[in-house]
Formats: sequence, C-alpha cells, structure tokens
Amino acid sequence: MKHLKVGDQAPAFSTEDQDGNTIKLSDYKGKKVVLYFYPKDNTPGCTAQACDLRDNYKALLNAGYVVLGVSPDHAKSHKKFIEKFDLPFPLLLDEDKEIMNLYGVWGLKKFMGREYDGVHRTTFIIDENGIIEEIIEKVKTKEHAAQILK
Repeated sequence: MKHLKVGDQAPAFSTEDQDGNTIKLSDYKGKKVVLYFYPKDNTPGCTAQACDLRDNYKALLNAGYVVLGVSPDHAKSHKKFIEKFDLPFPLLLDEDKEIMNLYGVWGLKKFMGREYDGVHRTTFIIDENGIIEEIIEKVKTKEHAAQILK
C-alpha cells in the first residue's frame, strides 16, 4: 500500500462518474477538493457518511469545497445510491481499484478474525494547487462534515 502524506502532490486520475461523465482531478484546479473513499454503496456506515456530507453540503460549498466520493461499486449502484439518498455530489467509478491504489486506500483489512482486501475509509482534503492538505483516516461517519470543516 502506498502511503501519501500531507504536503504530497495528490495523484492525478481520470475516471467516470455515475452518469458516464469523465471526471479528472485536474478539472478542479483552483478549488478545494474533498476526495472521500468508502467501501460500498447502501451499507450502514457508508450511507451515514454520505448523508452527513449531503446534510452539510451547503456549508462545505460555502467553505469552497467540491465533494467527490469513490468506491469500487459500478455506475448503476452509484446511481441508485444517489437517487435513494438525494446525494448532491458525484460518485466516481473505480471498479479496477486504480484510484484507490494510487491513494493507498485499497489493502488488507481484518474483521472478526477474517482477513480480506478492501477499501480503508479515508478522506483526502486537496488544496487549490493539487496538494494534499489533510488526510482523515479515522472517519466518523455521522460527523464527517464536521471533521472536514473544523
């Protein structure tokens, strides 16, 4: 697993969102980006996190942030998740885990004595020049916006 740190250049990527639009990190030069990685659409923790970001979306926008979510789910799953919970931000496709590997968030996890590969829930705050300003590794799913806005 790659280990990025604060002050590093955020790895460039290009992928599609839930609607098939091409999204590149470079599209957001000049803006602050909240790039959050989460394990799976429609699971309790991921839903709590997405809904907290949704409920605080205006505050995030007012603070100058763009929000982008990334998981290994496919477009249809992302679309349903967005529609079901009225999410106002795009969810990016990373079925091949390319972006997750670039950011070092895909790797070995342990749960109830079982080991498996999965997404480490992590959020990267990227400044206007593409530099990682903050990395939130201990994400509080129900208070995530507060962690970002603090």
